[in-house]
Amino acid sequence: MQNIINSLNKIKKLNSLITSVLIRGLLAIPPTDEPVSNMECSFIPETGGVLEQISVETLEKTDEEKSKTKKLRIFTAIPILFIALAEFLIISGRIQTAIWIHIGLLISLTLSSIFIKDSEIHKMHQSLILLPVLRLINLSMPAYYEKTLYSFILPYGILAIPVGIALTNQGLTRTQLGMTFKKIWLYFALSILLGLLLGGGEYLIIRTNSLILDLSTFNLLMLSIVMIFFVGLVEEIIFRSILQNRLQIALDNLSGLVITSILFGLMHTGYGSRSEVLYASFVGIFVGYLFYKTRSLPLVTMIHGFINVFVFGIIPLLL
Repeated sequence: MQNIINSLNKIKKLNSLITSVLIRGLLAIPPTDEPVSNMECSFIPETGGVLEQISVETLEKTDEEKSKTKKLRIFTAIPILFIALAEFLIISGRIQTAIWIHIGLLISLTLSSIFIKDSEIHKMHQSLILLPVLRLINLSMPAYYEKTLYSFILPYGILAIPVGIALTNQGLTRTQLGMTFKKIWLYFALSILLGLLLGGGEYLIIRTNSLILDLSTFNLLMLSIVMIFFVGLVEEIIFRSILQNRLQIALDNLSGLVITSILFGLMHTGYGSRSEVLYASFVGIFVGYLFYKTRSLPLVTMIHGFINVFVFGIIPLLL
């Protein structure tokens, strides 16, 4: 009987040892050479110490993340404010000063990768740098009423190069970028309808001349190709696939949508109309929300393109 009791005690101690080692392994506590009885007595306070250490590390990590988030928001706000300032100067007629601000932004955002080692800030600045590039290219073109249809091809074709580089370096998935052709025919029909409605509203504000001589099939086809596959595609990749995604990651969905839409509106200061800036911002919110809900780059590209088709082609010739 005594042998049986001794055996049971040994089994009990062995079970205690195994349990202790397993728990210590899960908590990353190295086992010691103490007797089982000592281990059992000291186990709870040691575990408490480990949990304390984990809590401290978690708090430190949280503080570090908060610090990084704050830093990212500061380094996001600064270039956005300068972009806004430059655009307000354009609408007030001080174009030369605005050009120098955009040139300064272009240089500083390019050099930020040398002095700032945060990858998220690099991605943000790489997305924001596209706006000074877009504005400087637009300002290098003649006034809108003097433009020809084919004058859009070269600048937007060149702009597609840095846009493509920025797109591939953002680390976003195809879904986030909106690269899908789901429901493409439904979106095609919807984009024509929305293009007519939104384009009609914009035409009432800026009253542009037509970029085509008549409504022949060839002219309408060429206008659609240029406005959808050059202007619409490049600008929607900039504002929706890159900038809206990046701002929503850095801030939140609503803030990212609103700020992107305001920047989109400000990029329309070249018309010299505050009403156009407000209207373009409204269109930006609407199109940005559609992109957020559908994650379809083709949809917003076609809407943008058909707005331009109606504003710069069909409506001026009909009216």
